[in-house]
Amino acid sequence: MSSPGDILNDLYRKVSSAPDEAVIGDATVLERIEYVCRCLSNRAGVRLLMACMLGKIHRQECDPRQPYIEIGGDESFSGRTLDERYIANFITTNHLPCNSTTAFLTPALRNIDRPLTTDVVIVGRPPRVYSDTLQILDDVANSRVAAEDVLADTIRLLILVREEKKARMATLVAGIEESKGGLPLSSECIVNLIGQHFACKHASRLPVLAVAAAYNTASACIGEFAKPLHAHNAADGQTGALGDVEICLQNDENVVTSYEMKMKRVTIEDIDRAVAKIASHNPSIDNYVFITTDTIDIEVSEYAASMYEKLSGTEVVVLDCVGFLRHFLHFFHRLRIEFLDAYQMLVLGEPDSAVRQPLKEASFRCAKWLSRMNRAYYALPWRDVRRLACKQQAPTSENRHTMKVKLLWIAA
Repeated sequence: MSSPGDILNDLYRKVSSAPDEAVIGDATVLERIEYVCRCLSNRAGVRLLMACMLGKIHRQECDPRQPYIEIGGDESFSGRTLDERYIANFITTNHLPCNSTTAFLTPALRNIDRPLTTDVVIVGRPPRVYSDTLQILDDVANSRVAAEDVLADTIRLLILVREEKKARMATLVAGIEESKGGLPLSSECIVNLIGQHFACKHASRLPVLAVAAAYNTASACIGEFAKPLHAHNAADGQTGALGDVEICLQNDENVVTSYEMKMKRVTIEDIDRAVAKIASHNPSIDNYVFITTDTIDIEVSEYAASMYEKLSGTEVVVLDCVGFLRHFLHFFHRLRIEFLDAYQMLVLGEPDSAVRQPLKEASFRCAKWLSRMNRAYYALPWRDVRRLACKQQAPTSENRHTMKVKLLWIAA
């Protein structure tokens, strides 16, 4: 009997030579598998599907609908063990687009103790990813399709998604390189671009990357550097980190400044938790900085400032994220394009569980479009704008900039 790892590797070799050729002939089953594999908003379904198929292939007597040993009986198995011990290493080695953590610890799948039959309602979004997965498990359990074929097509589709993602990102990066020949983006354009990126859904990781990019860009100038970032889902208590971004002096591994990012208002309770961390940290740090994308309450700022003497010289401060970036970009104006490049590379390097693929692509597309607009704005003579706008409102010194941008938007 082949080990689970050998089963995965054999199927990968089988499908990687011809990833465009489907193994399963049933279009309905194949459509369900493809939906689960390509669902960007929920990656638990594909790992659940892979674990259940692997369990069935490894032990034919198993029921793929029973990946919980709590169910009991000879037909149940530990899907989590297969997922963590074999599938995790398999997807990491082959760079397949899956979450880095097991599906069986997600809230939707954590506490189930009954077979995953089609009448089970798994609460999660989108609902279809779970209903399609359960239907596939039922098809395999009732011998309408082979587990080996389902797992083969799942791996095949993940390979396709991986290669499509690589091709899209290569095209976007190439487009950015092509756009660098003209007038570079202004600092304010970059601030607006990053601010719009922060305003997207599922953007909680982006402020962390922006602050890290700022230090990576200006490191040689200020004599400080950002330590490597921890995983987005790693708790500070597990990593021993003081915050999301930790700053050290050159040639010194001791943290001197710590940044904690918030996509909501910073509260007095947040300050108190930070003070507890600072008090227990040795050696002491110079600054603990909260960066928020929300409004800053005056009483919270004053409370943070009052900690300086209590912490014997460690300053706690709350800063606005966009304001922080605006000041940085104007202060290091000649490094603004290097900052944008560093930010985009950090975004690109994050796992999809931290920064979703559409959010990665949005950064590159917006930067490319703004660069083109920037060149077009200065290349378009005002007399042409006036000619194009002759049927609209009369141009004035106050509205000519707005009209010019609107017309260029229409032309784009």
